[in-house]
Amino acid sequence: MKIINALRQSVYGWIMILRNEAGWQARFRFTRAGLVTALVLFYLSAFLAVVLGSLNYGVPTLGELTATLVFQSLFLAAPLIGIYGTRYALRQRDPVLPLLVPSIYALTFYVGLGALLSLTIGFLLPLLWLALAYMFFRLGRLAGGWSIGVCVAFAVLTVLLLAGTPIALYIMPAPVPAA
Repeated sequence: MKIINALRQSVYGWIMILRNEAGWQARFRFTRAGLVTALVLFYLSAFLAVVLGSLNYGVPTLGELTATLVFQSLFLAAPLIGIYGTRYALRQRDPVLPLLVPSIYALTFYVGLGALLSLTIGFLLPLLWLALAYMFFRLGRLAGGWSIGVCVAFAVLTVLLLAGTPIALYIMPAPVPAA
């Protein structure tokens, strides 16, 4: 039941972040245990996305399930690159977990809601990307204390990495045409 409580608290925390309310930090645990809890919820959401996807494509084999979960793990690289890239550019040494833990919960919502949208009304996925960009923008303002321009750059970079990952992985194995 602690997992469900952590998910509930993260929803409340994200509502507070989006409303620019103080005290949102109390809704997240910025410890290793909090990070592990967020990752467990992310992988649970990724597994449920695979289950939803199997409604259209059939039940995956164990190898396909593993490959899909590894692919979903690449989504975790987007906020890591965004956070560390922004912190490096600003030469910050603040703790990473206040940015990383809520980011993983945002990805949890993104993967779960994205699976539902892609099965039902897929043309709304760009709106999900815009919503996610706004979430990362608000997170940068509150957790990072960054300026508006830096937050916009952080949000755009992170969402472009999220949206571009499937496309890049799709075209990577394509052979290069001979000249």
